[in-house]
Amino acid sequence: MDTMKTEMEKMMAGEPYDAHCEQMIAIRKNVKRILHKLNVTEYYTDKFQDTINELCPNSAKNLHLEPPFHCDYGQNIHAGDGVFINFDAVILDGAKVTIGRKTLLAPGVHIYTARHPLNVAERREWEDCRPVTIGEECWIGGHVTICPGVTIGDRAVIGAGAVVTKDIPADTLAVGNPAKVIKKLNNKDRSETLNT
Repeated sequence: MDTMKTEMEKMMAGEPYDAHCEQMIAIRKNVKRILHKLNVTEYYTDKFQDTINELCPNSAKNLHLEPPFHCDYGQNIHAGDGVFINFDAVILDGAKVTIGRKTLLAPGVHIYTARHPLNVAERREWEDCRPVTIGEECWIGGHVTICPGVTIGDRAVIGAGAVVTKDIPADTLAVGNPAKVIKKLNNKDRSETLNT
């Protein structure tokens, strides 16, 4: 491990880092202040969108977060134009989380980038993160969990309650725990729907 880097720099580089050092705790406390504004004090005011943009400065200016919303850093969320994130979402964004334009997240979606060692002695000392990428125009169903390092292709649909542990190709429907592709999507048949 590079001792010349800050813990934040190590985290952003995907290296093992100490999430519990003073620097990282201070950063997360500041984010919690912004989240308090988002979730409690600014929701019904004309400052609400400004608060979203303050929390997620690397996302499109029209990103919509329905409170309550929770994340670790905010700056690592890169959401495209027209992304909608419904209430009770949790994004642990130690690594970059990319959400493509016009993607919709149902209530209770959790996205995790953090990984922890299985060895307890190592787990006391460090964790690392792997990026998550969700393509454009995806539908992520209610209470889906997306694990570190996963990529979901454009226009994919993830059924409610799925746990996504591996990459999901574009234009597919994946369901279950662990999520498995059960159908190719986006052919000419437009009559099907999926419950949230």
